[in-house]
Amino acid sequence: MSRELARLVEKHGGVPISAPAVREQSELTHDLARKLIGDLASDRHEVVVFMTGVAVSLLFEVADQIGRRPDLVAALRRLTTVCRGPKPTAALRGFGVPPTLTARDPFTSAELIDALSSIDLEGRRVILLHYGERSETLAETLRARRAQLEELWLYRWLMPENTEELERLVASIVSGEVDALTVTCQIQFRHLLQVAESLGLARELVRALDERVVVAAVGPTCEAIVRAYGVRVEVVPEHPKMGPLVVALMRHLELRGRRAEASTFKPITH
Repeated sequence: MSRELARLVEKHGGVPISAPAVREQSELTHDLARKLIGDLASDRHEVVVFMTGVAVSLLFEVADQIGRRPDLVAALRRLTTVCRGPKPTAALRGFGVPPTLTARDPFTSAELIDALSSIDLEGRRVILLHYGERSETLAETLRARRAQLEELWLYRWLMPENTEELERLVASIVSGEVDALTVTCQIQFRHLLQVAESLGLARELVRALDERVVVAAVGPTCEAIVRAYGVRVEVVPEHPKMGPLVVALMRHLELRGRRAEASTFKPITH
């Protein structure tokens, strides 16, 4: 959603620099979709956990292509469906499947685990539809609760095929041309660091981000990843969404600018 994020930045007076940091590659073939829908329809699974709206939309898109959408809707309506946050929740509802449980704000794995605490998972057949990479904490927690867990990836997160824009972004940050960086997905930041390492600029990038650039993370998961690399995060919105993220960042920058002006003002005394 880079265009939407860029428009929000422009609306609030900023100049956006958009650099693709991740690409999504579908893993959901027609054969895999047929098997998954067949398993759901035959009650092989009792609980289905959706981590993202992308996974929901992709599943229904392929179900349409193979003529199995009615079967998918009917199967999911019979099962316990659990969503990590508002995006998979809205996507499921849009396809006529009201979710059984939804994690509360800020929609991390911790809140999803909390939502699942109301279900006795011991011996129950659970399928976890991951986002672009494995949610290790969630998966291991489900196993610890003795669920019969099956893990599936409908898509994967990969490095962009062309990293030139990321390379230019690294150079711009290191040279002091960037005032703020927004991180809306943890893999974005890891890929940014990976590109910096390939350029021999990882230390310089971390130093610039920590000392000069205002880093804004959309939520606690992104914040934790950024901090793990030794970079301070100055802005985290109250609600983990793009709109609140940009508003909080712009307010922070405006306030910082006022403080800088105040610190350089020296009254004349007699």
